[in-house]
Amino acid sequence: MPRTVKCALIQTGCPDASGAIADVKRDMITRQIPMIEEAASRGSNIVCLQELFYAPYFPAGEDPGWLEIAEPVPGPTTAEMGEVARRLSIALIAPIAERAEDGRYYNTAVVLGPDGAILGKYRKVHLPDLEGFREKFYFEPGDAGYPVFDTGFARIGVYICFDRHYPEGARALGLKGAEIVFNPSATVEGLSRHLWDVEQRAHAIANAYFVGALNRVGREKPWESGRFYGSSYFCDPAGKVLAKGSDSGDDIIIADLDLSVIESVRDLWRFYEGRRPDTYGDLVKPLQ
Repeated sequence: MPRTVKCALIQTGCPDASGAIADVKRDMITRQIPMIEEAASRGSNIVCLQELFYAPYFPAGEDPGWLEIAEPVPGPTTAEMGEVARRLSIALIAPIAERAEDGRYYNTAVVLGPDGAILGKYRKVHLPDLEGFREKFYFEPGDAGYPVFDTGFARIGVYICFDRHYPEGARALGLKGAEIVFNPSATVEGLSRHLWDVEQRAHAIANAYFVGALNRVGREKPWESGRFYGSSYFCDPAGKVLAKGSDSGDDIIIADLDLSVIESVRDLWRFYEGRRPDTYGDLVKPLQ
């Protein structure tokens, strides 16, 4: 029998971050709440926001002042987003900059249930240290593994942006029972553009789950590090794209995901049954 959940990706940008950080943050939140509401009005059960949803992608440069935007979890933004989730009876993924109790900072996605409660959080494990992507200047690598969250609609995992270049965590999420994996991102045109349409579909195929790939859109001042090309999409466990967003503007990408497909695909290919963990020891050894 079909077991369908309707999911949404909220794709937007931050065209001008030259104002006070607090004002930029408020503007980003204010702009996206109506988009969340629209997604819910169209029947969405789970809504995912983009990487660092309440900010520009400030790791494009190195300015410690942007750490002012970080918050504890729970904190003001998770409380506000929790109230949105409760009011709309949806599960909501809200990626923020987290300030931990020990003073460390993480690139974090908080998962909120339809009652507004925090179900948990994922801290980005793989941090880029490349031109235009200086996340190691701001954040510590995630230290809490690859959790899976039961939203009541589906069991979901989160993998943030650069994580998608690493298959190990994607497999870990599948082994833990993820039915949908969301990948909120901030990706600009360049070397990885062609990978956007390939990597996450490959994860979906190899692990027999649905993927929601979410990217920002447009250019962000003052960095001008490149154009975020949107093109957010959902794909099924066979890698088929079910819905895709604009490459140049704000968008709400919605798809009906029939979770019963997962079992049929796993029965067909039996990738999990054919695993050979006894041969995988080299995967966790340091690079020679």
